[in-house]
Amino acid sequence: MPGPLHGICVIDLTSMVSGPLATMTLADQGAEVIKIEHPAGGDHTRKVAGRRGGVAASYLNNNRNKRSVTLNLKDPRGVEAVMRLAATADVLVQNFRPGVAERLGLGEGAVRAASPNIVYVSIAGFGFEGPYAQKPVYDPLVQALSGLTTVQAASDQVRPRLIRTILPDKLTGIQAAQAITAALLARARTGEGQHVRLSMLDTVVAFLWSSDMTGHTFVGDETVEEAQSFADLIYATSDGYMSVSAMSDKDWRALAMAVGRHDWLEDPRFLTPALRDANKEARLALTQSVLETRTTAEWLAIMEAHDVPCAPVLTRAEVVAHPQIAANGSLQEYDHPVAGRLRQARHPAQFSATPPDAPRAAPALGQDTQAVLAEAGYSESQIEALIADGVATQPAEAAETGT
Repeated sequence: MPGPLHGICVIDLTSMVSGPLATMTLADQGAEVIKIEHPAGGDHTRKVAGRRGGVAASYLNNNRNKRSVTLNLKDPRGVEAVMRLAATADVLVQNFRPGVAERLGLGEGAVRAASPNIVYVSIAGFGFEGPYAQKPVYDPLVQALSGLTTVQAASDQVRPRLIRTILPDKLTGIQAAQAITAALLARARTGEGQHVRLSMLDTVVAFLWSSDMTGHTFVGDETVEEAQSFADLIYATSDGYMSVSAMSDKDWRALAMAVGRHDWLEDPRFLTPALRDANKEARLALTQSVLETRTTAEWLAIMEAHDVPCAPVLTRAEVVAHPQIAANGSLQEYDHPVAGRLRQARHPAQFSATPPDAPRAAPALGQDTQAVLAEAGYSESQIEALIADGVATQPAEAAETGT
């Protein structure tokens, strides 16, 4: 059965991760996503490391369930083709640097003239106005400007630290997909499309505010520094590592009972959640001093018996093999015509009434150009002329391998 977005058509002008992840989320949920790529190489993620059979895992993991069309958007005929596709589409998504879409002739006004009720989506790095709007941007720069690196360091007074995954990129993709479905719902109610704008910077600032900006929430009572614990909730055991998180009174009591430290329940530093937070360094140090006396497996058994929130710390290989991952069906495997057997994470949301069809591998560069242009009303001779002039390409042997 098609997914819940079956019947929605999305024109995807994005590249890298934030935009492609957003549109893949829609594709995973049943939307038809037409990915427009430059004939000379396509999306940059096609070229990065981590490859098999000439295909990059990064491209595969952000572009499944899409169709690939090659068009040179610096040629007016390429822009015209996008407009013809947009005329019957529901959504257009672009993540060019602010102003580039307008210079290409693909700004909101031009696209809306061709498709009055379209949901037009712009994803930016730092924002659409202001001193940083025109700067080139990558994920680490957003981590730096948003304060995320300081949060990761635990203190304003020590060396900032990057999170070792591209959180701003991926979080923005998830947020964009949610915003697009909200705009589609509004259009279903009102009949009107709109322009959805979001930046990576705004996305991360909003993400941090829900838990990491307590000291800047009360206007007039800001703190100079918001220090978090230098210790984290990863504890060394006698043979490895585990995580324990005892936040509530109930959990704190269960932890004290599990480790045989009833005195913790009478310690004036730990009587309330606020006190335990204020004395977190001492609390975490005491917890660590106990947990290093037994193996991870021993502690897991003891703590699970006392209903203490806990989990083992897994390597990436252990995650793939863990029984909870298997029970959830978190991972899916299927065959790629060139790269062979693939393992990917399925979309985390499961729909009882509209489960999506089996996944389709990310397309080779331009593999759907001829079919999509024909569906848009181009004749065979017109398509051949676009290909002959390099405005579009037809998939060759090299294209079929994703190179």
